[in-house]
Amino acid sequence: MSKLLNGKTALVTGGSRGIGLEIAERLAADGATVAITYNASKAGADEAVAAIERAGGTAFALQADLVDAKTIPALFDQLDGELSKRNGSKTLDILVNNAGNSGWGNLADATPNGWNTMIAVHARAPFFMVQSALSRLSDGGRIINISSGAGTRPISAVPIYSMAKAAINNLTHALAIELGPRKITVNAVAPGWIRTDMNAAVRESAEMVKAIEDDTALGRFGETSDVAAVVAFLASDAARWVTAQVIEASGGYKL
Repeated sequence: MSKLLNGKTALVTGGSRGIGLEIAERLAADGATVAITYNASKAGADEAVAAIERAGGTAFALQADLVDAKTIPALFDQLDGELSKRNGSKTLDILVNNAGNSGWGNLADATPNGWNTMIAVHARAPFFMVQSALSRLSDGGRIINISSGAGTRPISAVPIYSMAKAAINNLTHALAIELGPRKITVNAVAPGWIRTDMNAAVRESAEMVKAIEDDTALGRFGETSDVAAVVAFLASDAARWVTAQVIEASGGYKL
């Protein structure tokens, strides 16, 4: 694989598992020095870093609880130190806002605390991540937000999640306008049904799996690598003329 991101630095929130880990692995394979954030499992993050390094990449992990936006400036202070130690510069080239938390629960089951936590991680945190990144982000850099097909086709079982992802789509457009003069592109990738532990319970039902696959033009669940490939494109120079886009990576779900 060609090293399209040699000399670049990337930060992937929630990069120790699932889609985030696949993104981190792909960016590292493309040559970037990759920082990942994790919330609770240091062991999981250490294993993610080890896997990237075994494959020949460069990575490190930073702890961050993105429910609390006040912790974000401290996260970037840590990032500055780690990047300066490794590269002699705190410059960040690629920011991937991927971190999330589960959002199952319909209108009747919702609580104010659950609403606050969901919105904090999926909508507020990316906003303040970008705010803190601005003084570090290189001109011509990349911001890639992980959205969801639910942002444009809301799912009644997850109304708060759907609302938060709609907010991310709107933020993506707003940031693209503001950061365009610095040649920073801002895009979102909106996965459909991807095979991760977040939907393991759904995949235990053969009937649900068949219904989802029947509703998908390409006839299968997506893999985390399907999403990472789109992120890798957006992070590369090949996507230099693409900004303010929400790119659905769903295999054609519910066309």
